[in-house]
Amino acid sequence: MKAVLVMFDSLNRHMLPPYGCDWVHAPNFERLAKRTVTFDNCYIGSMPCMPARREFHTGRYNFMHRSWGPLEPFDDSVPEMLQQNGVYTHLITDHSHYFEDGGATYHTRYGSWEFNRGQEGDNWKAHVSPAFEIPPVTRRMEKNQTDRMWTQEFINRHYMPTPDDQPQAQTFTQGIQFLNDNRHADNWFLQIETFDPHEPFFSHQPYKDLYAHGYTGTVTDWITYGRNAEDEAAARHFQLEYAALVSFCDEQLGRLLDTMDALDLWRDTLLIVCTDHGLLLGEHDWWGKNVAPWFNENARIPLFVWDPRCGKSDERRQSLVQMIDLPATLLEFFGLPRPADMEGVGLAAAITDDRPVREAALFGAFGGHVCVTDGRYVYMRGPMGDNQPLYEYTLMPTHIRTRFRVDELQAAALAEPFAFSKGCPLLRMPGRPWGEPTELGSMLFDLRADPNQLNPIHDADVEAAMTAHLLRLMQRNDAPAEQYARLGLARPT
Repeated sequence: MKAVLVMFDSLNRHMLPPYGCDWVHAPNFERLAKRTVTFDNCYIGSMPCMPARREFHTGRYNFMHRSWGPLEPFDDSVPEMLQQNGVYTHLITDHSHYFEDGGATYHTRYGSWEFNRGQEGDNWKAHVSPAFEIPPVTRRMEKNQTDRMWTQEFINRHYMPTPDDQPQAQTFTQGIQFLNDNRHADNWFLQIETFDPHEPFFSHQPYKDLYAHGYTGTVTDWITYGRNAEDEAAARHFQLEYAALVSFCDEQLGRLLDTMDALDLWRDTLLIVCTDHGLLLGEHDWWGKNVAPWFNENARIPLFVWDPRCGKSDERRQSLVQMIDLPATLLEFFGLPRPADMEGVGLAAAITDDRPVREAALFGAFGGHVCVTDGRYVYMRGPMGDNQPLYEYTLMPTHIRTRFRVDELQAAALAEPFAFSKGCPLLRMPGRPWGEPTELGSMLFDLRADPNQLNPIHDADVEAAMTAHLLRLMQRNDAPAEQYARLGLARPT
């Protein structure tokens, strides 16, 4: 048996034709939906990028105990488990966060890996004093990107004069090469992962021409996370730049589907196409992620699965599923048992006949709202007061691009093991939230009556039921005591 997982970053469900979008040019996503089962209720778990990838490796929620960080020494990594049990694993990625301090233990869990450089100001090409023009940093950049990242981004783009030179195209080319080289082999797993359509929304002119709109303002293709400060024309410009990059993603996906057809891989190859989260493009008066609550534009994500064992295609599924289910699905497909710590479940039955997977799904980011959905309601439980206490638990003290500072480590204490840490005590250090605004408080939405989450409701009975789901899932995750305290909840006994 063989398996291919294609993961995009920040791919918006509501901007894909299979999910009802009628203006984004993405015919290959339509083609994909006809060959697969399309899930209508797939939700994020732990956010953002590397927390989601830790979930993909472990099948367990990350955000109750840790912000952004590497795999821990006690974590069970499914790609590594596959490799140890006779299934060759290969990662092809242009996601540079894997190769920074906060992600450096992921790629080495695979049997082999390839990395294509140049995304999002990656420290790639060296020009001490560039002889070519670097656009000036705009006010929109000052909050969440440094001058260095901005300059490096445009140095890197100097080496991408055509679409084929972009990291995403290189990643898919290498993925297609793997399929051609290994089409006659058995027992392998291939992960093709691209950073696109994550910002900056860099694409070449043919993709921009699909959305020509004549905008002449001084807006770049790199958004700033936070409250909306754009006028209507600038906001539309950013949305169309994003759409152009989605169309580039669609073209690369089409190349992969062509290869699946040509090699007749549909006979025995599991295909999963997914993303880690969406991206706010002005909805709810917000841009980006992390600093905004996890509304459905970010939290409800696309998922397409082809399972050759049942052969179901061009069908929809309503089962409530999450990223934590994908590693369990891979283990199930290759006939391997789930680790005891895994919270996700295999999706074979849901793929076959839409068998329910769970009553409710937990999601959020470290230190922000703790959210839960049952598919109809979404409850975002906000922290109380000053959002304290809050602690990080880790044996790998790194942030995104840096190690923990000495003063952070000086405040560390040794904490008792958690249920999933295999008897290992952890360092406990004061944590800080990602920036979600606590003044918004808790919010409850009825998706049936208000699918765009524009009008929070107040219903004590529904809130009590959703709180019960939240408490049950937190308890199952062995959430630390202070997580209940900062949310103003009594810890179950």
